[in-house]
Amino acid sequence: MGHRLTHWLGWLLLGMIGVGVLWRWASRQRSLPFPSWLAGLIDNPLADWLGGTTTTLDRIGLRPGDHGLDVGCGPGRLSLPAARRVGPEGAITALDLQEGMVARVRRRAAELGLTNVRTLCGDCTRPGLLPDDTFDRAWLVTVLGEIPDQAAALRQIHRALMPGGTLAVAEVFGIDPHYQSPQTVRHLGLAAGFEPGERLGSWWFFTQQLIKPLRIVERHQDA
Repeated sequence: MGHRLTHWLGWLLLGMIGVGVLWRWASRQRSLPFPSWLAGLIDNPLADWLGGTTTTLDRIGLRPGDHGLDVGCGPGRLSLPAARRVGPEGAITALDLQEGMVARVRRRAAELGLTNVRTLCGDCTRPGLLPDDTFDRAWLVTVLGEIPDQAAALRQIHRALMPGGTLAVAEVFGIDPHYQSPQTVRHLGLAAGFEPGERLGSWWFFTQQLIKPLRIVERHQDA
């Protein structure tokens, strides 16, 4: 039984690597989101372990009662465990460009009995898609490089966060064909109005915190 399981995991890992190589090549030709019909490759226990799901959620810093925004949620690998972390007093909005991914999140949330997951299908760069000053935390996990207009996306996320809210940008070198360096993430964040926060991890698997300044509070105090 143990040998058969090891054999199965080995083939699964090779398949994930093979698809990753092909996707990496195709993505270099033009910007491509991970296709929804391959969602199973990133929505399984092995992918969770390789992708550091628990570590990433720890770095995002979600707390009970938080309202979180998962941009480019895919099949919900982070959205669903994040919903458990924030608890019934909090809520998670799972946003993706592909209806197939959003439908998968809805289905799995219902199966798990998670009533604090809201799904949203749309382009995160579009003004008006997200409500202003709403979320405590937002995250882009190996997603930023897939977005053609990164500046517009970060501006909309900035608007959607409450003053003092945090955007966590996570990147993994080698696995993600759209890897963005820590310097690039900080530069894009500054241009969108964020203040750079703590950077966690190493250069090849890092999470950069970007903070929306407390401008409203500061003006009130100055007055």
